[in-house]
Amino acid sequence: MLTRRLALAAFAAAPFASAFAQGAAWPDRVVSFTIPFPAGGSADLLARLVADRMAPLLGPSARMVVENRAGAGGVIGSDYVRRLPADGHAILLGTPSTHGTVPALQPDTTPYDPVADFTAIAILGRAPIALAVPKDSPHRDPQALIAWLRANPGRASWGSSGSGSVGHLAGELLNLSAGGLEAEHIPYRGGAPLVEALTKGEVQFGWEPLGSLAAAARDGLFRIIGMGSPARHPLFPDVPTLQEAGVAGFAASTWNVMVGPKAMPPAIVARLNAAANRVLAMEDVKARLATAGIDAVSDSTPEATAAFIAAEFAKFKDIVTRARLNLAR
Repeated sequence: MLTRRLALAAFAAAPFASAFAQGAAWPDRVVSFTIPFPAGGSADLLARLVADRMAPLLGPSARMVVENRAGAGGVIGSDYVRRLPADGHAILLGTPSTHGTVPALQPDTTPYDPVADFTAIAILGRAPIALAVPKDSPHRDPQALIAWLRANPGRASWGSSGSGSVGHLAGELLNLSAGGLEAEHIPYRGGAPLVEALTKGEVQFGWEPLGSLAAAARDGLFRIIGMGSPARHPLFPDVPTLQEAGVAGFAASTWNVMVGPKAMPPAIVARLNAAANRVLAMEDVKARLATAGIDAVSDSTPEATAAFIAAEFAKFKDIVTRARLNLAR
């Protein structure tokens, strides 16, 4: 009887022993970190910095390479990683576009479920979405802008870095949260054209991740008057949040997460998570990311990351539904 019980116990423990063994032997070749966007930009900076520092923490001979696979708002690179073996040698940099706005706006044409089809590993960084106005705008704070928009429905235009971008949905969230504001959305083809539009005064205001706006705002080309984060940002401590401005519950941020194909071994996920957290706790890494407007996150768990992605996706789906947005790819 004792022998039979021991055999049953060994059988039950086999999956965990297997996961541990996989984690102990891994990595046995190069770990590919895919960025589903072109080289350059804050997401690319973050991924390359993290990959460079993570590799030595994974083993004395471990190597991580960064690969850019851009297209379709990040969907091409994301779907590529989704289809790879879940053995820990392929990971992805997920963003609000890949795991939020695009699947929410285009559920019929996005070839994956952003929650169910990936293994969540770690949250790497966050950054607020900022509200900016041209430098000669009469609006000095969000309250003044919102009051003017309420008094002048349909007269203003506002910009984002593209239809379906996180800035676009942040603007739609403001319209909904402030009681149904009416203004024309102008989607630009990226953050740089939006910066130019704000500089030239082509739009009355714009929404974009802080990292894309910070340098030009510091140079005085336009003004940042509001932050989508719950708390003020240290780069612009005098700029109030939208919640401070009276828009209750308003929260809009961009973020970067590390994910992999579905059903990765838990032991490997745990090692990747621990290494990412160690890198993002390094003072020089935090300082480098801060200059790009990214707040490093160094205390996430795989479970918290999965819950975060699910909550963000649900939030974007709610905005899409309430704003009645329907974008064709």
